[in-house]
Amino acid sequence: MADKIYYLASCDTCRKIIKSLPKGIELEFHDIRQDKITVEELEQMRELAGSYEALFSKRAQLYKERGLKNQTLIEEDYKALILEHYTFLSRPVFIIKDEIFIGNSQPNILKVMKALENV
Repeated sequence: MADKIYYLASCDTCRKIIKSLPKGIELEFHDIRQDKITVEELEQMRELAGSYEALFSKRAQLYKERGLKNQTLIEEDYKALILEHYTFLSRPVFIIKDEIFIGNSQPNILKVMKALENV
């Protein structure tokens, strides 16, 4: 399986991270707005992440707009929401050598860079 990044092309943070990636790496780019995540892709991500909740962005505008923070969500809810709208996926998501890296925190991006050095 190819190493992959799930990102949003219109997201400044994603663009900044992509620009900072090492040159010459083999990475499959998947813009989640242009090309929706499939059930299979999301299930593969969950398998690596351990839960759908780990992949879910509680910073998404729709999370606040829909009042989801006041609800008790279960795994199936997280899965359905991520499949319904791309903004619910915490991004970017990197899959490198069967390891998953979720989100744009500095420590996470440093781990991504280290993993890419070893590719």
